[in-house]
Amino acid sequence: MRLSELKEGESATVVHVGGNSRLRRRVLEMGLVKGTRLRVEKYAPLKDPLELVAKGVHLSLRVEEAEQIEVEKAD
Repeated sequence: MRLSELKEGESATVVHVGGNSRLRRRVLEMGLVKGTRLRVEKYAPLKDPLELVAKGVHLSLRVEEAEQIEVEKAD
C-alpha cells in the first residue's frame, strides 16, 4: 500500500522508500526510513499536501511524493 492511500488518522509502518535519488534522500533525511511508524494527521483542503507525524515530528509531503513510499497499514 502507498502512503498516499492512507486516510486521515490512519497509522502505518514504512516498508520501502522509492523514487528518484533526490526525493529518496530528502525523505530519508526526514527520518522516514524502513520500520518507521507514522500517522497521517490531515490532508490540506485540496488534498495536497498531507501532514503526517513520525517520531513525534510533524512533516508535510506532497501526494506525488507520498506515492513513492510503500507502507504497511497498522491494525
